[in-house]
Amino acid sequence: MEQLRVDLGERSYDIKVGYDILSKVGEYLKELNLGSKVLIITNELVDSLYGREVEQAVEEAGFEVNIAKIGDGEKYKSLDTARELYDQAVEANLDRSSTIVALGGGVVGDIAGFIASTYMRGVNFVQIPTTVLSQVDSSVGGKVAVNHPQGKNLIGAFYQPKLVVADIKVLKTLEERQLKAGLAEVIKYGVIWDEEFFNFLANNRNKILGLDTNTMEYLLKRCCEIKAEVVARDERELGLRAILNYGHTIGHALEAVTDYQRFVHGEGVAIGMVAAAKLANKIGILNGTDVEKQEELIKEFGLPVSFEGLNIESIMKALAKDKKVKDGMVRFILAEEIGQVVIKSDLPHNIIREVLEELRG
Repeated sequence: MEQLRVDLGERSYDIKVGYDILSKVGEYLKELNLGSKVLIITNELVDSLYGREVEQAVEEAGFEVNIAKIGDGEKYKSLDTARELYDQAVEANLDRSSTIVALGGGVVGDIAGFIASTYMRGVNFVQIPTTVLSQVDSSVGGKVAVNHPQGKNLIGAFYQPKLVVADIKVLKTLEERQLKAGLAEVIKYGVIWDEEFFNFLANNRNKILGLDTNTMEYLLKRCCEIKAEVVARDERELGLRAILNYGHTIGHALEAVTDYQRFVHGEGVAIGMVAAAKLANKIGILNGTDVEKQEELIKEFGLPVSFEGLNIESIMKALAKDKKVKDGMVRFILAEEIGQVVIKSDLPHNIIREVLEELRG
């Protein structure tokens, strides 16, 4: 097992990465000296696969455990679902020393964290991410949120977990589409921070898609190291942390205009990264070779690089509602080379439209 620390002063916490470590979750919680009550928030599918194992491990460590299940999918990351979860927290008699455990992917982690951040003005929170995307990205760094009909993650907070437990074994039950979608976020880390890691991904495609244990342990640890370093420098996204949104500006817009039904998050990010590369090339800061490298790697992992049939003006309107808009300007994260990005907020709309037209297959 690998362990690394997210260094945030009194809000610091550990990330544990290993194979077949769910059975140790109870021990890990006990080490944190938390209150006796635990509410595990999960969904039906994850509960059927891993709910009993985690529940048993936590109970055997001496905790009183309740389980709350939500529907599977982005549409359940809503205030309506949050209301139901608050009801279950009250029924379970959770107090301020209690712990909410997120057992699932990004949707479960985001809404469970939102509940933890707001119930009784904040209770303990632990992340047990079960998808590639949540293990490398959404479980680390403390962003928690629910969606609003007008946009993704518009209602949320920064609320750090006490612990993150990433078990490689659970990835073996992931649908292929979800596995590949999570790898979009992995590619992102190579582009924004680490050219050597980008090349590692290109050279180890088959091992990664085959979930080779040693390869995945390194991959997960490296992604978490990069995110931990960025978050430690800029916890509340006042500057540097915004680079973690590479590919997300257009990616989120594509998700929004399709009502979160057509693309899973990583697919939106994949197309968004191709868009960002093309934008960077058009304004003269990224060479064509590095655009091709990104597009080819995204394709090699079975991810989309274009979209069909969407209205360009609808996408432009969705961009205007992005959380990263500042003083009416949409902020884009753009690569200058593989491993180095900048934040740009003065892109002409005609260039954005031009790139969207190119991507519309």
